[in-house]
Amino acid sequence: MNPRDLLLESFQAAVAAADPLKIVPQHLPPPPRGRTLVVGAGKAAAAMALAVEQSWPAGAALDGLVITRYRHGLLTSRITVVEASHPVPDESGEQAAQEILRRAKALTHDDLMLVLVSGGGSALLSLPAEGISMADLKATTRELLRCGAPIQEMNAVRKHLSAIQGGKLAAACRAQVVALVISDVTGDDPTHIASGPCAPDPTTYQDALDILTRHAVKAPRAVTGHLARGASGELPETPKPGSRIFKRVENRVIATAQGSLQAAASFFIGHDILPAILGDSVTGEAREVAKVYAALAREVRQHGLPYQPPVALISGGETTVTVRGRGRGGRNAEFLLALAVDLNGADGIHALACDTDGIDGSENNAGALLAPDSLQRAADKKLDAAKLLNDNDGYGFFSALGDLVVTGPTRTNVNDYRVILVV
Repeated sequence: MNPRDLLLESFQAAVAAADPLKIVPQHLPPPPRGRTLVVGAGKAAAAMALAVEQSWPAGAALDGLVITRYRHGLLTSRITVVEASHPVPDESGEQAAQEILRRAKALTHDDLMLVLVSGGGSALLSLPAEGISMADLKATTRELLRCGAPIQEMNAVRKHLSAIQGGKLAAACRAQVVALVISDVTGDDPTHIASGPCAPDPTTYQDALDILTRHAVKAPRAVTGHLARGASGELPETPKPGSRIFKRVENRVIATAQGSLQAAASFFIGHDILPAILGDSVTGEAREVAKVYAALAREVRQHGLPYQPPVALISGGETTVTVRGRGRGGRNAEFLLALAVDLNGADGIHALACDTDGIDGSENNAGALLAPDSLQRAADKKLDAAKLLNDNDGYGFFSALGDLVVTGPTRTNVNDYRVILVV
């Protein structure tokens, strides 16, 4: 099998390990005495809802509403699927979140609220707090996306601008709550996944203000005023760890980046290639991470240290991009283009970087592929890789080479998958 096919099939193995239709059924709780309300949000929400419907006892009461990204929906019969905007929220998500909160408040002690949580839920489950408009929330989200803040910090801000996130969904109902969580964040802490609608929130209004200051985020006056009132004690804080609210709440993480990396490692073992998992929680600027990985790949190729080729250097996590140019491309394309520039056409080194949700940033590709001849092929097309990198245009670079990876929505999300194959 050639390197390109090996890389692509390893990515498919990683995505399959987080397929909701395979993993959700084994984690479902038994039906309660009363009825079961299914709610949720995220890029995997529709697939998770379908998995619940296919496995739930036919005679047990079941209904609900989940929110997923546009073009990520599936046909369901008992659970309504609403599509909304991501990564910037919109009114469709707002209206659906309002309905979810209304239904949660109507539950009794005999009922069950089954919450389906996955990456992307922070934008999709958007219900602004009182005094915050959807326009305010959109503007703040755009600023947070541009500044390169880690997802944990972005979500700390969003929780304190929300009427439903940061544990507030769980606090709104009297029923038992079971949240099934597909993790797309490093560390797999439910408080950070979809801004933790059913998880305790250790962050504060003051933390949110500090994050805006640290990243020079120009938020609307209504947003900074709301956070300032919260920090001064005029507004109630989000539910904190140790709150009695969470005695009837279980957050169950059912799929992680580590599980997908292990599946990819097993794939490479099956093809007599040594897998080396470098971590499932890699963060930092994509181009800086690429420099470190390029140095490691060269060491392996030139000196056989710390691994003898052939070896697959596998990693996951979520890098960031501080947008300074006007190009197109997500963090995976940025990582690969920076890797290409640093490797400078080194022989025997191939790579793939993709988002397991099938969408790299705001583009229509999951990521891209890099080969030893990528820079030369680009030069033949009069493309300046370094200039494109400075313009944050990884998409343009790999699109011109025909090396984008386009899968369409995978309807799951366990963060990024990167592999450098040294042969």
